[in-house]
Amino acid sequence: MPQDDTWPATEPHVPTSEERAARDRVRQRATGMTHHQSAEALKAAEKTSGNPETDTGLRAEIAEWQRITDLLYDHGGPYTPETDA
Repeated sequence: MPQDDTWPATEPHVPTSEERAARDRVRQRATGMTHHQSAEALKAAEKTSGNPETDTGLRAEIAEWQRITDLLYDHGGPYTPETDA
């Protein structure tokens, strides 16, 4: 699964309701997690049996875990949706 700037999850587009729901689920699950915990959740999402090339919900979930993990990299505290821009 390519994870560079050409990966479809990073392309600008209007998210589907499935993608929005997947991102909301990730944010809810990530609440209170540290960087290391979110990195483990990202690895778990990447290892699922789905195909992110065809499953837009899974692709959105992986992209959101990656975004939150990157956000927490130098944050120093747990994730809170209220402070996430």
